[in-house]
Amino acid sequence: MAARNGEPLGEIRLNGPIIIGELIRNMELGQFEMNYSVLLPCIFSLYLHPDDYARLAGVLDLIADDAKRTLCARVAEWNAKPSLLSRKRRGGQPKEYKIASTDWVIEFFPDTEGSVPPGDVEIHSDLNEAAQPGFRGTKTTLLGRDPSVTTQRTAAPAGIEARRTSERVYAEIRYEDDTGPQVFLVSQNLVRIGRGGHDQPVELGLYTNDEVSREHLALRRDAATGQFFVTDKSTNGTSIDGKRIRKGAEEALPEHAEIGVGEALTLLFEVRK
Repeated sequence: MAARNGEPLGEIRLNGPIIIGELIRNMELGQFEMNYSVLLPCIFSLYLHPDDYARLAGVLDLIADDAKRTLCARVAEWNAKPSLLSRKRRGGQPKEYKIASTDWVIEFFPDTEGSVPPGDVEIHSDLNEAAQPGFRGTKTTLLGRDPSVTTQRTAAPAGIEARRTSERVYAEIRYEDDTGPQVFLVSQNLVRIGRGGHDQPVELGLYTNDEVSREHLALRRDAATGQFFVTDKSTNGTSIDGKRIRKGAEEALPEHAEIGVGEALTLLFEVRK
């Protein structure tokens, strides 16, 4: 019988470091290269043997939190100290590693197909929450077996949507950037929109060229009236239904509007009743 780390396969006692190590490996294998940046998987669905899931159920949230910190640290390390193997863009500058979401999503599920042996973990990843065909992460396993590809592996996307719809959704924003068609559900009273950065957090990150500012605009919802307002904070301007608005001045937003983000892309905004 083959062995890993001195233990026979199928007799590995799954623990936090093993799981986190496999998440890092999956992230490395699932990179999606673009002209100026490299997208990394950020949505992870982990399937465990039912016995392992039951044994670890009380600490899975803690493992997920620790894993998020580890993944953030690894990405920061790649961007801070590019190696000779780093992806290069034109001019020889290293490409930025980033994720196509505001945060990592890591969810655990018991295997219901009987395909994950004890001590193993099967990881399915996506590059964003609305993955399109051909725009996915990768599938990996700890023990080197072929991961399941059956249609029953749908628990993670359903779980993500369930969390979203459990919150009150005030509006939706549809757009298409370098990561493809996207839908952002507005469930908060302030949404900062732009390319973002390590020192510039945004709720809605746009993956496009640098014509879009790191914080390009902000949407604010008045909790008392439900009215939305938009404020331009950019270098290249913001428009509502083709009319450019003044920088720094808050403008009322119609219930249906096309928000121009510079000349780079358009956000289709719609209030939900």
